[in-house]
Amino acid sequence: MHIHFFVEEGSMEAALHNLVPKMIPANVTFSVYNLRSKSELLRKLQPRLRALHNYIRENERIVVLLDEDREDCREIKQQLENIAQSAGFNTKSQRDSVGRFVLVNRIVIEELEAWFFGDENAVVSAYPRVRVFSAREPYRNPDAIKGGTCEALGRLLKYHGYHTGGFPKIEVARSISQFMEPNKNTSRSFQVFHNGLRAIISQENQ
Repeated sequence: MHIHFFVEEGSMEAALHNLVPKMIPANVTFSVYNLRSKSELLRKLQPRLRALHNYIRENERIVVLLDEDREDCREIKQQLENIAQSAGFNTKSQRDSVGRFVLVNRIVIEELEAWFFGDENAVVSAYPRVRVFSAREPYRNPDAIKGGTCEALGRLLKYHGYHTGGFPKIEVARSISQFMEPNKNTSRSFQVFHNGLRAIISQENQ
């Protein structure tokens, strides 16, 4: 089996290269296509999927990941569903007559950094001066951190003396994701993504 991931930016690409091998069997391969921005992903996804539809093999699957960015996640998800179906792909939400699907759409609520807040041990392993934070009110629900999870993580790291000159998203994503344990992540958004991968793998094993 091979899984194609379509993402909107480099930090997600870096994170997936560390995370996905922890969530799939060793005999499953994957590739990540970074379309550089949310607007570019939404603009280019349909022609990319249509082209892929022409040669995709029976044992290949597709995952599309898009940040919520404080927009209406249901509207974004429906937009992705419409794009997939117009390109000829059955999705996990809209399966074929026997319940099979090729494509999974997932919305990251609200940004990738929520996934990092969902794994406190990974953050502390990557940045040892950061103290335990998950019990503190602003961070108890990784998917509901106010003011933006990217900004919140940047402030947390800066407070402890890391990246004081700016927030290098790709470097941070690569550093934290290498320590993440998918089964222990407290971000519901992450677990929905993880469950989507499980559904893909279980479908292959049927």
